[in-house]
Amino acid sequence: MANEKLVSSIEDKLWAAADKLRGSIDASKYKNIVLGIVFLKYISDRFEQRYNELIAEGDGFEDDRDEYERFNVFYVPTEARWKSIIEHATKPNIGQIIDEAFIAIEKENKNLAGVLPKIYSGADIDQRRIGEVIMVFENSNTLLIEEDALGRVYEYFLGKFAFILGAGGGEYYTPSSVVKLLVDMIEPFEGTIYDPCCGSGGMFVQAQKFVKAHGGSTFKLSVYGQELNAETRRLATMNLAIRGIESNLGQTHEDTFHSDQFRDEKFDYVLANPPFNISDWGQDSLLDDPRWKWGIPAKNNANYAWLSHMLNKLKPSKGVAGIVLANGSLSSQTAGEGTIRTKFIDEDVVDCIVAMPDKLFYTTGIPVCLWFLRRGKKRKGEVLFIDARAMGVMVSRKLRELTDEDISLISETYHKWLKGEGYQDEVGFCKSASLEEIQKHDYVLTPGRYVGVKEIVDDEPFEEKMEKLVSELSDLMSESSVLDEKIKKSLGGIGYEF
Repeated sequence: MANEKLVSSIEDKLWAAADKLRGSIDASKYKNIVLGIVFLKYISDRFEQRYNELIAEGDGFEDDRDEYERFNVFYVPTEARWKSIIEHATKPNIGQIIDEAFIAIEKENKNLAGVLPKIYSGADIDQRRIGEVIMVFENSNTLLIEEDALGRVYEYFLGKFAFILGAGGGEYYTPSSVVKLLVDMIEPFEGTIYDPCCGSGGMFVQAQKFVKAHGGSTFKLSVYGQELNAETRRLATMNLAIRGIESNLGQTHEDTFHSDQFRDEKFDYVLANPPFNISDWGQDSLLDDPRWKWGIPAKNNANYAWLSHMLNKLKPSKGVAGIVLANGSLSSQTAGEGTIRTKFIDEDVVDCIVAMPDKLFYTTGIPVCLWFLRRGKKRKGEVLFIDARAMGVMVSRKLRELTDEDISLISETYHKWLKGEGYQDEVGFCKSASLEEIQKHDYVLTPGRYVGVKEIVDDEPFEEKMEKLVSELSDLMSESSVLDEKIKKSLGGIGYEF
């Protein structure tokens, strides 16, 4: 409970820090400013703790980098430590001091090279406000917060900005309930995990949580990701570093279709929420790409390019992928998409399709679905369809979340089906369909076609129901008469009698 209060306190400080910047710079920038300062505070606190331990041991190893690395602590040079930053917080060149601090940290920690935000001395940055943001965190002892909890703070802030910034802000953030469901479905206990459009690294974070929650070793899971946006890639690197997750995010930010950073790699798990319905992804220059063995994806929609890329990345005998896509991918027949889907199904690599409720995303209200592709399927010749459209609860006027109970029900249904233990078709919710049934539906994968509609049982006697309806109608008519009189009286009062 104490930790929860600390997390809540840090969240409050994050928002207070954003308030300091609001109006002085564009909203799309101040998340980078605030998160950079939080990152600096966190790694500095951890360094100071380890430094003091080494001083207490008295062996003179306090300046030995190895003594920090083996405890997963970044080495922070003197000029970059929080104490030094605080001493300069009110100076007019505080932005330059922070930029130089990040440069110094990158020199000492090769895995952070080129990823920390050197943005604080820009001409559009109000130096007084930067100092005020630093002071907001002066008394926050991040050592009292566990790695995972601080990661939650990061997640909170990313989510908050995705909500505020709309379409542009949400490109790096997949709602946590959707990520949790994907991870619970594919169960990445050990091996290699890959996200070709990794955003801020949320899939990897949830995979690590899953392994820890099930008593596994996170050292057995190797993380690979690629991200097109340089700023978002930096965010992912910091997000993963702050949780102690070692990752390979490629040499630089790159387009997955045109510069695959892991061209020759195959993975045990693929998790991804690619951008929906990209209309200009450069198909023209990739017509001969070997990834399109099921057909050339549509020129004006990248959905099947993503599916083909990820299926191509799975290990041949056991790889499994969980992918978020727009619902149109389940039924589209345009530009060869129906043909590619037919080949996926005939090759028997589609394991499960889940129809999701609408309003799950900060940036779009359109309904989405989850594709689960699997090499070496356990239930050959069958596809599990789950209709979860009625699940979730509205947490605001525009946003819905899946509950933990929803996530458990969907994932347990899938795993019972996989194991062939305790699974039964349920009208309106789940159906295990044969490939022949899918062929009869022209290879359309919309779950509603297979699970059917649950019959609504109305066991209230007709006479009782009519009596109740008549009574309600009588009350409404009486209320209407009263309102009519009030309206007449009001109109008469201003000279409009009738």
